[in-house]
Amino acid sequence: MKEIRTADDLAINGAPPAFREPLHVGRPNIVSRDAFLTHVGKVLDNQWLTNNGPLVCELERRIADYLGVKHCVAMCNGTIALEIAIRALGLSGEVIVPSWTFVATSHALHWQGITPVFADIDPATHNLDPDAVRRMITPRTTGIIGVHLWGRAAPIDELQALAEERGLKLMFDAAHAFGSSYKGRSIGRFGACEVFSFHATKSFNTMEGGAVTTNDDELADAMRLMRNFGFKGYDNVIHPGTNGKMIEVCAAMGLANLEAIDEIFAAGQRNHAAYKQELAGLAGITLLDYGTADRNSHHYVVIEVERDFAASRDDIISALHAEGILARKYFWPGCHMMQPYRDLFPHAGLMLPHTVTLAPKVVILPNNASAAQTTGQLLRALAGARAQ
Repeated sequence: MKEIRTADDLAINGAPPAFREPLHVGRPNIVSRDAFLTHVGKVLDNQWLTNNGPLVCELERRIADYLGVKHCVAMCNGTIALEIAIRALGLSGEVIVPSWTFVATSHALHWQGITPVFADIDPATHNLDPDAVRRMITPRTTGIIGVHLWGRAAPIDELQALAEERGLKLMFDAAHAFGSSYKGRSIGRFGACEVFSFHATKSFNTMEGGAVTTNDDELADAMRLMRNFGFKGYDNVIHPGTNGKMIEVCAAMGLANLEAIDEIFAAGQRNHAAYKQELAGLAGITLLDYGTADRNSHHYVVIEVERDFAASRDDIISALHAEGILARKYFWPGCHMMQPYRDLFPHAGLMLPHTVTLAPKVVILPNNASAAQTTGQLLRALAGARAQ
C-alpha cells in the first residue's frame, strides 16, 4: 500500500492506485468457512432445502434469544420482510417515513398502494425528527416507520408516544441495526415489530435474507402464514400470502456468522476507531460517531464533507475511487428525489430542509483499517494542495 504525502501521490494525478483490488463499502463477512460448510452438510444430509427447514427454525430461535424477543420470522430478504410486516399490520392510506433511507423503505409501501409521506430528520443523528413527523400527520395517516439509520437507534420513545397519542401503528426498519441497542435493550423489541436485512453486505448476513421480530403473537402467526402463501398445514390455505421463505443454505450462513457475531462487531469497532484517528483534526470533515451509551455494530463509516473543505464531496469520491476505495454517497439524493416519488411529490423537498442540506455532504467509506489510513492521507493531500 502506497503512502500519500502530497497531491502528486494521488492516482487522479497519475500515480499508481493504493489498492489493486478495489475495496467496497459492503463486503460479505464470512468468518468461518468450516462452520458454514458443516451447516451446509446438514442441509444436504437432511435433503430439506426450503419450506421452513430445521436450520431456518434454529436460526429463528437463536436470533430471538440473542435479541430478547418472543418471535423471529425469517424471510427471503429484507424488502419482502418489510412488505409482509406492512401488510400484516394492516397499514393503508399514508405512512410516514424518512426520505433519508434506502429506497426499499418507501418502495415497500408504494408497491402495496400505500402513500409514503416523507418527514425530515435530525441533522445530528440522521434519524427521523418526531416534530417533523407530527407535522406530516393527516386524517389518512395510519402508521409511522422509523429507521435506525447507520445502526443508531431512532428516537423510539418519542415516536412511540406520538403513535399512541394519534392512534397510529409504529414499526421500525432495522436493516442497519442488528446488534445495536437502545437504552440498554436490543433493537428488535420495539414498536409493533422491527424488520432486519441480512443481505450479503450487512455486518450480519445470511447471504440473502431478512427477518421480522415482534412480541405480538397474533402478528407473528399472520406473518408466518403470509410468507408461505397462507398455508396452514397441507392443502389448507387460510390467509392471503406470497413466497417469502428463507432457504436452508442461507440459514446455514446465518448460523455460522451468528456464532462469530462478537468477532464481527469487534472488527467494525476497530476499523471505526482507525478512521477516527486518521481523520482527527481535518477541518471540514466530520466522522459520524456512535458514542458509548449503546451498542452499535459500527458497520457503517459515515463522513460529512462541509462546503469549506478543500474539495467537493464528489471530487473526494472520484479521488478515492481512483485509489481503489469505492466510497459511496448513500442515500443521495433522498427518496423524495427518486422515481416515482420525484414526479408524485415534486415539492416534497420544501418540507425536508435538513434532508436536503445533508444529502450533498455524506460519504460512506469501506469498513477497512487500510482504507482508513489511505483516506486520511488522501484528504490531507487535498487540503494541502488547496493551501498551496
